[in-house]
Amino acid sequence: MGFEMKHYMIGLAALMLVATGGAASAQTMSFAQAGALIARSCGPSINKFCSSVNIGTSEMMPCLQRNRNQVPSACFNDFQMAQREIAQRLAAQKNIFRACESSTRQFCPGVKPGDAYIIDCLNKAQRVLRPACRQTIRDAGWQ
Repeated sequence: MGFEMKHYMIGLAALMLVATGGAASAQTMSFAQAGALIARSCGPSINKFCSSVNIGTSEMMPCLQRNRNQVPSACFNDFQMAQREIAQRLAAQKNIFRACESSTRQFCPGVKPGDAYIIDCLNKAQRVLRPACRQTIRDAGWQ
């Protein structure tokens, strides 16, 4: 496998690990940003110590931890940060309709749920939305 393909696979796998691993800033980290951060911080260690581990499983972090003395601390720190950010993003996506319920009633009456119609409506009304709703939309990555 070529160098670029290997790094692509590490980034993709890191993204999968973060998305399955867990669960207020301007906006949370995207899945792509999380994958890139983990690939940058952990990629060389994954290649060196854990190349036989299936990247998409929960066995990657234990493998890295077994080699903790030789894995840069930035790998573990960045992985935890990415995991927290993705968990926050997923929570915001799950809770957006509760957080934006009154804004939806006020600014999007008659808009039917489905195909992101309500999100589109709320984004058009960004300037007048309640702050909690506006922040939840940002945290969800839907602004």
